[in-house]
Amino acid sequence: MSEAQALQEEGLRLFQEGLYDEAARRFSEALEHYAEEGKETEAAEMLNNLGVIRRKQERWEEAAEAVEEAKRIFARLGDKEREAQAWGNLGGIYASMGKRDKALEAWQAAIGLFAEIGDEDKQGETMMSLGIALFKDGRRQEGLAAYQAGLQMVKHPTTMQQVTRVLMTIQAKLFGLGL
Repeated sequence: MSEAQALQEEGLRLFQEGLYDEAARRFSEALEHYAEEGKETEAAEMLNNLGVIRRKQERWEEAAEAVEEAKRIFARLGDKEREAQAWGNLGGIYASMGKRDKALEAWQAAIGLFAEIGDEDKQGETMMSLGIALFKDGRRQEGLAAYQAGLQMVKHPTTMQQVTRVLMTIQAKLFGLGL
């Protein structure tokens, strides 16, 4: 295992333990090693990880900058899956910042890329996030439609998602009957 990989694994462990500053240091060190080795994809992954950490810490601008840079690298490398994930992360960051228009644009870009590569689960999860944001933005019908469409795409729903599916099915049947 390379030094960069060891630092990355240590960063993941620290992140899972909630030790965000320490995890960020490991990811930054791994980023430097990957960059020195010319491993752009792995370096961009570390930027994306740093963005996720900064979001958890509510350091929105730093989070957005790191993930934007990762997204640009993934796009340049033609890595649509990672680019889509970065777009999805940006949607969450922008939503947290109160930048709803930018969040909606980011989630829509992610949904398009996930559709392009055929990843229905991630496309569905992202559509659900978009639906929640639209609903909160006062676009209730559009939000519910996006959420429901996303929920139907997820192949292995969580227990809560399964319950939500059942409730939405009941609701649709009730409204379909005019009750």
